[in-house]
Parts: sequence; C-alpha cells; structure tokens
Amino acid sequence: MKILFIVPYVPNPVHVRSFNLIKSLFNRGHRITLATLWTSREEQKDLQQLLPYCQQILAFPLNRWRSYLNSLLVLPSSDPLQSVYCWNSDLAHGLTSLVKRQDDRTQFDLIHIEHLRGARYGISLKEKINKKNEASGKIRTPPIVWDSVDSISLLFEQASVHSRRLFSRMMTRFELNRTKSYEAWLIQQFSTILVTSQNDRKAFLDLQADFQNLSDISVIPNGVDTQFFTPDPTLLREPDTLVISGKMSYHANVTMCLNFVTQVMPLIWAKRPTVKLWLVGKDPSKEIISLGKNPAITVTGTVADIRPYLLRSTLAVAPLTYGVGIQNKVLEAMACGTPVVSTPQAVSALSTIAGQDVVVANSPQALADTILRLLDDPDQCARLGLNGRKYVEKNHCWDEISAHLEEVYYGVV
Repeated sequence: MKILFIVPYVPNPVHVRSFNLIKSLFNRGHRITLATLWTSREEQKDLQQLLPYCQQILAFPLNRWRSYLNSLLVLPSSDPLQSVYCWNSDLAHGLTSLVKRQDDRTQFDLIHIEHLRGARYGISLKEKINKKNEASGKIRTPPIVWDSVDSISLLFEQASVHSRRLFSRMMTRFELNRTKSYEAWLIQQFSTILVTSQNDRKAFLDLQADFQNLSDISVIPNGVDTQFFTPDPTLLREPDTLVISGKMSYHANVTMCLNFVTQVMPLIWAKRPTVKLWLVGKDPSKEIISLGKNPAITVTGTVADIRPYLLRSTLAVAPLTYGVGIQNKVLEAMACGTPVVSTPQAVSALSTIAGQDVVVANSPQALADTILRLLDDPDQCARLGLNGRKYVEKNHCWDEISAHLEEVYYGVV
C-alpha cells in the first residue's frame, strides 16, 4: 500500500507513535511518504533516522513565532488554537501538489494524518482536490484516516481543574469548549478515526452522540520497542532510587512531579531519608528545575538515552494526576523490567493486573506506603519487573499493533 503519512511534528523517539508506526509499516511492505514539520536543528537531524523507511520526506520548518501568530489570528474565530498551531502554508501547498501529481500508477492508496494539530491539512486537501475535481473530474481523493491519538477535549477537561500551573488552567479553560466543538466537527469529516484507548474512544462517541452519520472510531494502542527497551543484567540497580520520566515541559507531567515531590516524598523521607528521586526528560519547566535544588532530587533535562535511568533505578513511579491515552513512560519502564508504581490514571488505558504487572496506589499516603514496602522487598520488585516485561511483550508489540492498523486501512481503501 502507498501511504501519505502527515505528522505535524517530526516522528522520533520522543514522538514515539508515528516513529514506530512508520518503521513497522515499512517492514510490513508498505511504501511511506512522510510530510512533516521541524522546529529545531535537532529535529531536522532526526529526519535522517527515517530515511531508510520512507520513499520520500516532505519537511518544512515551523518557527515558534509562526505558531504564535497562527494562534493569534484564530482568536476571533471559534476554532481552538491547537487547530492552527502547526499550520504551515508551504506544507499545505506541497501536499496539494503532491496529491495532484499522482497518476493511476503512483496514486496514494491512503492518507494517514496524526493529531488534532495535523487535522487541518486533511481538511485542506479534501477541499482543494474536490474543487479541482469540479473542473476536471480526474483526481481521486484517497481515503483519509485521522489518528487523533488522544481526545484533546478530554485532556483539557482534566487540566482545567487539576493542573498546578495557572497558565495551563487558564488556557485549557479557554480552549475547552472550542476544542469540544471542533473535535465534534472533525469526526464528521473523516470516515475513520483512531485513538489510543477506550477512554478516548468513549469521549469521541459522546461528542458525536447528536449526529446521525457516525464515524468509525478504532482503538490502536501505543506500543513499545521491546528490543530497544529491554532488561540489562549487566547494570546494577541503585538502592533507594526512584525515577519519573517524561517530557518535563508538558503540563500533566509538571503537575505530576510537583504533586509527588510536595505530597509524597516528605512521607517517604520521614521514614527513609536515603531515598533519591530522578526526574528524567527533556525541556524541564522552571518549576521542575527548581526541584533540583534539593540534593536528593536530580533533574537531568534532555538525555541521550533514557534506558540507563530506567535500568538503574529501584522503582519507576508514574504518579499521574490527570491524563489521556496510553502513558509511554509506563510501557518503557515495564519493558526494561523496572517495577512500576502508578496512580490509577497512569494505567487506566492498559489491561494490566494491579499487584501483578504494576502496583497501583491512589493517594499520597498510599503511594508512600507502597514505595516504602517495595524498597524493603527486592523479591517482589523482581517479580513485578518480570511480569511487567511479559505484559508489554504480549500486549504492546509494534508489529502486532501495525497489523491491526493494516486491518483498519484495508477497511477503507
């Protein structure tokens, strides 16, 4: 199958979903043309990793000032800022030209678009090709699959209440109704919608409850590269060491870390002052950086490889207060054989068995008690790590996920 894959950010090990789907689809014999935007030289270099898997890469720069201007210009409308944040007219024109150039031999079989920020490119393509067809009738619009990934309105509902950052609460409250209306409209524009979890699927079903023509909404979960993230018996785990991983500028992760440090760690340190905490992830916010003033807390910022931190820590902690979709931080830790302690929110999209694959606790005191108990029980930690590894091997292999995605593709072509 010849697939045009549109992603409004560079697929890389941070944007793990599109990165691994492209590789897996290529390995399954599909031909991929990638259209994307890069915001830094590092992201531009990341595109080199995808060259072996793509027949063609169409990439344009997107400066931050452009995103801010896009957002400013859409303010008078009812559309959410997210819908134009990654809009680039050069990419839009390039996509239109690319699709219009197709003939019977090179015609794309399908267009795959990722995220709310990418959806506008699909709308633009449909409008321009349909307009061209009114004049010539020669161009067939390929089926468009929109991978929303998560329900952004569901995320904003939670963030508007629970975020520790005032700016995030204000912005998500401002965006919430706009985003609900826009997502409800979007799911009528594409015949097939993808999400990562049943929770997100339900959120979309609720949005389209008032419509007669229902879209097909399929759950395609996130996976984990179990060859890259794998246990390493040569690395010894450091005693009394906790790790929290993730992009440290993302509002849900900022709130998670701040709550954990202020509400849970004092309970742990009161009984076990030797416990250390690693906060590992790119672009830490000012609030996160300030946590590093405590000598027991290490804020790494961007790291070349996250695996040593997962493999050397005693426990991985995912104390998420709110969030949507599948938490890659949990899957990556489990794949490394690192025992995971989480809140219910962090594993709500998984089919893990609490107490067997992960340990779940739902309050600061329960988290502290659970962590202290596991730090005293290396045998239980070993069992959790082994079971977590088995869980991701069984349920989150990218090749099997891509096979499921193929079934969705063949249902619309």
